[in-house]
Amino acid sequence: MPTDLKISARLVLEDGSVYHGQSIGVTGTTLGELVFNTSSTGYQEILTDPSYRGQMVLMTYPEIGNYGISSHDFESAHINAVGLVVSRLSPFTSSWRSEFSLQEFLVKNKVVGIEGVDTRAITRKIREKGTLKAGITTEAISDAEFIQRVQAQPGFEELDMISQVTTLEPYTIRTENPVSSIRVQKLVVVDYGIKASILHYLQQYVEEIVVLPAHCDFEQIRALQPQGVLLSNGPGDPAVLYEAVAMARQLVDAGIPTFGICLGHQILGLACGAKVSKMRFGHHGGNHPVKDMLLDKVFITSQNHGYCVEFDEFPEDRLMVTHINLNDQTIEGFQHRNAPVMSVQFHPEASPGPHDANYIFERFMRTAVESGVVCA
Repeated sequence: MPTDLKISARLVLEDGSVYHGQSIGVTGTTLGELVFNTSSTGYQEILTDPSYRGQMVLMTYPEIGNYGISSHDFESAHINAVGLVVSRLSPFTSSWRSEFSLQEFLVKNKVVGIEGVDTRAITRKIREKGTLKAGITTEAISDAEFIQRVQAQPGFEELDMISQVTTLEPYTIRTENPVSSIRVQKLVVVDYGIKASILHYLQQYVEEIVVLPAHCDFEQIRALQPQGVLLSNGPGDPAVLYEAVAMARQLVDAGIPTFGICLGHQILGLACGAKVSKMRFGHHGGNHPVKDMLLDKVFITSQNHGYCVEFDEFPEDRLMVTHINLNDQTIEGFQHRNAPVMSVQFHPEASPGPHDANYIFERFMRTAVESGVVCA
């Protein structure tokens, strides 16, 4: 974007803060919950991650967009974040994989964004005050009026994001010869906002993956007779997903091998009697150190969540903590003491991020095979 063509834009936070910058993407107005992501790469995967539905993302890395956009790196068919905040949008792309620029990608998806603001100051504010409602606009509206609009928008916990990102109809992915020596014949994935990269990793182990909409029930799953069930990542507050929690409880009670990732981890926690609460500013980035208590090893993980399973009231008679975040000591994983059930808060497929935690998939697949249980 040549400098002389840039349009003025404003970022407004619910506390009344106003930041002036230049428009990126399309002109207009967008509202959402503002979170920051500390990844230095992976902006395409982040923007297309369904877990960011309803949120605008601030990238802490100083320049974003320098390697463009590749059709091979989508986590979903389109951008799910409602806005993008960066210090500087690169005017050039220099990767042989690049098919078009980030600016073109934002425009194609009709996403409003802003560059040229002090992202470090905004990040510090979020860390101090917690996640904030925000808005970006290029329109001729007074600061006072726009602040009121930002403050009046519904809280993130009040919005139904799952219905916006889940598949509408079941579909099946078949792989004739999975590359792993550990093979599961059939796995059901409950789609709360599944990332494409997670499905890609599952294909290394599973011959038949059946993806079901978020509103499916236990009887639908049982009728498919899978060897295991994956509860996927996704956006929003797990406390309002009453039917999902009830279904997860049925899976646990039936002894069905079940694996939860991110939102699925929180749903399983609630199903087993744990407490889940909203974090001040969450974990969003590809550099979070997590200790596997079973292996006594530390792994660097990719994360994107604003809620976590609490130590307070944790049902130790039923669950055992398997992973701890070394930055803030929050729970990053657990397994059931009496059922083939496990979950992790981070994203083990590492898109974007390091591949340290890929072993989690193998751990669950081995559990599914060795349990010998078929949901029938």
